[in-house]
Amino acid sequence: MSTFDPIFAPITGLGRAAVAVVRLSGPGAWALASQIFQPWEPESHRAVYGRLSTGDDGLALPFAAGRGYTGEEAVEFSIHGSPASMRLLLEALARVGARPAEPGEFTLRAFMNGRLDLSQAEAVRDLVESETELAFQAAAQQREGSLRQFVSGVRDRLFGVVAAIEASVDFSEEIGEFDRDLGGREVAACLRALGDLQHQAQRAQILRQGLRVALVGRPNAGKSSLMNALLGSERAIVTPIAGTTRDFIEERVDLTGLPVVLIDTAGLRETTDPIELAGIRRTYEVASSADEIWYLFDASEGWTHEDEEALGSLGRARVLANKSDLRSSDRGFGISAATGLGLSELVQRIKVERDLAEPPTFLLTERHLPSLEEASECLLLALEGLGDGAPDDVLVSALRLAIRALGEITGETASEDMIQRVFRDFCIGK
Repeated sequence: MSTFDPIFAPITGLGRAAVAVVRLSGPGAWALASQIFQPWEPESHRAVYGRLSTGDDGLALPFAAGRGYTGEEAVEFSIHGSPASMRLLLEALARVGARPAEPGEFTLRAFMNGRLDLSQAEAVRDLVESETELAFQAAAQQREGSLRQFVSGVRDRLFGVVAAIEASVDFSEEIGEFDRDLGGREVAACLRALGDLQHQAQRAQILRQGLRVALVGRPNAGKSSLMNALLGSERAIVTPIAGTTRDFIEERVDLTGLPVVLIDTAGLRETTDPIELAGIRRTYEVASSADEIWYLFDASEGWTHEDEEALGSLGRARVLANKSDLRSSDRGFGISAATGLGLSELVQRIKVERDLAEPPTFLLTERHLPSLEEASECLLLALEGLGDGAPDDVLVSALRLAIRALGEITGETASEDMIQRVFRDFCIGK
């Protein structure tokens, strides 16, 4: 794969649509466009209506080098969105000398041309894949460079400490000894900043994967009814017959911006039915791996000894008093799956507890965590060395390792293999 080839790909979804958009990018893109689109008098960022050699008509939007998404000369064709029209245009572009883009290749070129850093490129993927408003807003902030600015700020402070150490070695007579107390305060501040950044990793994971919530309780406590109420559809079977749910049911839902994976489980009770017993075993398995366990009990019947035993077997759970519209309870958080009582308050409480009432400033990925951990370990060594009187060259080595590790996040020191892994997960057209 050459980074100098002109490439093309649809940048809208495949299938029938009113309009489809195909991007052509790379050296000579305008010249290639002139062979399949007329009239062709390109001016950057000015759309032109014309006809294509395929027989279709539409718009061509040119971008001069350095002014478009990829940083290369590019053209975006807006055509009728039929599969036939799309196929004919892609074939025409191949005939005039362009090749199909690899997954993520447009964004890779934007990174290589300095239009985006690596964290911004990852945010492009998160924007495309975001399912909730919170996830979209967080990805949009990172796409604008929030993580790059933060990491660059920490790196600049560490560069300053390194420069101060090296200057004190080279010009000790002019500027005196390195101020280790001041250097220690700077390193400690950077270490705290990285700790704050690592703290946001869990929030990012929830926005990407959803908060996994296991609905647990005795039979007929209202678990399936609650799932249906939150989904807004009759996904789980609800009957007055105990033991209806024999296995778990899993569904994803957007709860006012919070992505949640609801898992309806088999009711907990004493039984000799082997199938129901298997379902109860799965309930405990699901609960053990969930981010949250919501233990439901029937408030109209009150808290029972069986509820106490079931709750004790789980170890951790958020107790919800269902049917609180019929009878209030001093145990747990009052809700009603039937009327919706307390559900919006419950969701808001969780968002506040999880620090997700507002979108996180940074949307960290699994790739970022090892780099943050390495940088933090190096800074901790440097901080200890500053206090213990470690030699200057040891301090500089630890600080430079931390700077290099942080550079992996933005891509400044990332290996080619790391960069390729990032873009391998992109979809075609991005």
